[in-house]
Amino acid sequence: MRTSPEESLGRAAPQLPAEVSETHVAVVFFVGDRAYKLKKPVDLEFLDFTGLPARRNACEREIELNRRFAPDVYLGLAEVLLPDEGPAEPLVVMRRMPAERRLAQLVVSGAPVRDPLRGVARLLAAVHAKAPRHDAVVAEGTRDALRSRWEASFAQVAELGEADGAPAGVSEIERLVRRYLEGRERLFVRRIEEDRIVDGHGDLLADDIFCLHDGPRVLDCLEFDDRLRYVDGLDDAAFLAMDLERLGAPESAAFFLARYCEYSGDPAPPSLYHHYVAYRAFVRAKVGLFRARQGAPGALGEAHWLIKATLRHLRTSAVGLILVGGLPASGKSTLSGALADRLGITLLSSDRLRKELAGIPPESPAPAEYGRGLYSREWTRRTYGTLLDHASVLLESGESVVLDATWISREHRKAAAALAQRVGADLVQLRCEVPADQAATRLSGRAPGAPGVSDADAAVAATMASKEEPWPEAVAIDTSGPLDAAVGRAVAAARPFGTEQAAVFRRPYMEPD
Repeated sequence: MRTSPEESLGRAAPQLPAEVSETHVAVVFFVGDRAYKLKKPVDLEFLDFTGLPARRNACEREIELNRRFAPDVYLGLAEVLLPDEGPAEPLVVMRRMPAERRLAQLVVSGAPVRDPLRGVARLLAAVHAKAPRHDAVVAEGTRDALRSRWEASFAQVAELGEADGAPAGVSEIERLVRRYLEGRERLFVRRIEEDRIVDGHGDLLADDIFCLHDGPRVLDCLEFDDRLRYVDGLDDAAFLAMDLERLGAPESAAFFLARYCEYSGDPAPPSLYHHYVAYRAFVRAKVGLFRARQGAPGALGEAHWLIKATLRHLRTSAVGLILVGGLPASGKSTLSGALADRLGITLLSSDRLRKELAGIPPESPAPAEYGRGLYSREWTRRTYGTLLDHASVLLESGESVVLDATWISREHRKAAAALAQRVGADLVQLRCEVPADQAATRLSGRAPGAPGVSDADAAVAATMASKEEPWPEAVAIDTSGPLDAAVGRAVAAARPFGTEQAAVFRRPYMEPD
């Protein structure tokens, strides 16, 4: 359709005032129940709209791509004759959305937004499910592609900080990002194998989402650079989670990501969605630093807040390997199970694994003298080796692990430490301790041949005590008192991913609907 501004104004709905909104790349005219978006003839580093064909192509792409999310909002392409009587300028014609239903406004006003967020999550998952997965899309989902995007942002922030110095926390952000990515190649390979890399939205802001009575309308996807839309679907969703946190609604962010993972059937580990939220926060912080340099009021303060949010999520995304050891009847298995439950992470037990390797049900007794049978040196070496192999797969997949074993051998502990180093995991070592008389009472309460995962008796415990090698790296945990108290001490000892960072293990974004 071809129209002039005067003709458009003549059809304006009288109840809606005419308005104009301007960004660095476009001007939007609100006239009646329509919105008309005009691309500016600007040349920025990331786009060039100086030529009319480029502006027309951008308008056509905007309509095509955004119709995936809001087909009844993007009505088509129009042309307008400007006063200088030059060539007709292309316009994106849209339905005008009610400003009072903007998600950002609802969040800030304290209005209930769970139902709208549920709708946005369902819509986003549906668009992702139908999105193409060609080679150019998949290439952007590799670990190295994500690392390149991070490194580009680091370089840009460093350039910004040449005069005033880099903002506090950036060096730690760089270290945490590199450590996480270094050990997580298996995770990103699996994401590609599961078809999680999509042509998504790329710029999912609460300002561009309108919560209508018949469902949400999501506008303004990123159209000028396809590669910036080719992301992991969880990364796409993390953009809105970050924005909701910025608006002061972390619980809404948690709820939205939980619903997205539910509707998309995505079993991603918590470490990954924290990493993606951190990435989105850092990119927005970078933009804030650019705007601050240009004199935008409030931009610097927001950038510093976003850098702190980046750090918080990166610390929370840290993958951890927790060794819980101790002599028989020290309470290590009880503490291991309770600690894994408290932190929401995987528990692997050497006693259980030893019997599984032998084809014996875990609860079936298989008593033997220390150093014989299933407890021979060879069987023990095999058990610990397999235990660490299983842990390696989980850690490389972004999952944290508690390993329940005696850990009396320095050799086995060194192997665990080497694993943590190789996969970029935080290593925490805990040794359970209990008074000798209490341990003896616990052991005497085990009936010979009774069902149970552990087969150790008093004689075995005594022999193991004589062979235990010093473990100075371990934090001693007294398990003689209430279990909750011991778990609290263990969690506190598990810093930096303990007390302050335990939220990651409790899966904060996977709360029930």
